[in-house]
Amino acid sequence: MFDETDRAIISYLQYDGRMPYTKIAAELGLTEGGIRRRVKKMIDQGSLQIVGIAKPHDMGLEEAGVIGITIEGRPVDEVAEEIANFPEVTYLFQAAGEFDLFVEAYCEDREHFVNFLNRKLQQITGVRGTQSFLILKMYKLSYRWGDAPPVKNGELLLVNSSGEDKNSS
Repeated sequence: MFDETDRAIISYLQYDGRMPYTKIAAELGLTEGGIRRRVKKMIDQGSLQIVGIAKPHDMGLEEAGVIGITIEGRPVDEVAEEIANFPEVTYLFQAAGEFDLFVEAYCEDREHFVNFLNRKLQQITGVRGTQSFLILKMYKLSYRWGDAPPVKNGELLLVNSSGEDKNSS
């Protein structure tokens, strides 16, 4: 579990994974070494990843969809493990409700999406059925969770504990 300092460090890194530890340290009133140690510990524990994320469109992935999957005759975990290995799958989770699993998939084009659906996903033993929801327009694509501070005019909006903009003071 993260403490308040870990969460604050993460909130900065969620907006800029390459933000210098000296800048984070100055904002939080800590040492650069302390920030480095905490980040290393979170990475070593597998609790934090710092990665480069590109817009799917810029990577040539023009067709995206969410697919609801119904499983029968095989444990959900086994089917999920197999699905997770497909490079088209960017997100996979078990859900309560009509579908056992949901997959988010990014493909080069519609033909690639159909081939993924028909020749890969629906060929897995235990997949009884699928329902696809093509993504027509993306309004938000974010990998930020929790209390990450907002960005204003391309700059990280630094706020104090009262929620006031520290940049305007």
